[in-house]
Amino acid sequence: MRHLKAGRKLNRTSAHRKALFRNMVTALIDNERIRTTLAKAKELRGKVERTITLGKKGTLHARRNALKLVADRDSLSKIFGPLAERYANRPGGYTRVIKLGNRLGDDAPMAFIELVDREVDTSVKEKKKEAGENKKETKNEKTSSKKPAIKTTAKKSKDEKKVIEKTDSKKTTKGKEKVEEKNKKPVKDDSSKKK
Repeated sequence: MRHLKAGRKLNRTSAHRKALFRNMVTALIDNERIRTTLAKAKELRGKVERTITLGKKGTLHARRNALKLVADRDSLSKIFGPLAERYANRPGGYTRVIKLGNRLGDDAPMAFIELVDREVDTSVKEKKKEAGENKKETKNEKTSSKKPAIKTTAKKSKDEKKVIEKTDSKKTTKGKEKVEEKNKKPVKDDSSKKK
């Protein structure tokens, strides 16, 4: 009988498990959405919800208890500030687990765990849209700049082409002479050798 054996061990020691969940709680509060395995997400759910409930209480004792599960003070201030206000009227159920399918390497079931009613960064979406528009504009500019260049080369007269060919031939003959000079080996004097 497994009485009082709640919680997943996740094949880790107790200290490792504690550090893992402390880091994951902090990451979830900072990013409001993280990707992890399904077992870790389900286990993390209770710890995050307990921490947010402590944030809603707002007392010094609750703050000290929340600090046990949160790694940095910025995340702690976020719990006791914006998150406490956001979930003031919600009686629990602050997180959502979304199944994603299996991981390619080891076929482990993966999931997103996210905060409900999370604020999606509109600035990030706007930046992506602007970047996409800028790429389209640069492509249009490149194609438009290529077309006139082709037209100008087609308009060259025969005399100009002959001049270009003559200068090219001079360059190639000079280049050949330099290569031949490099290939010549210096002749050693036999008179300097002792017999």
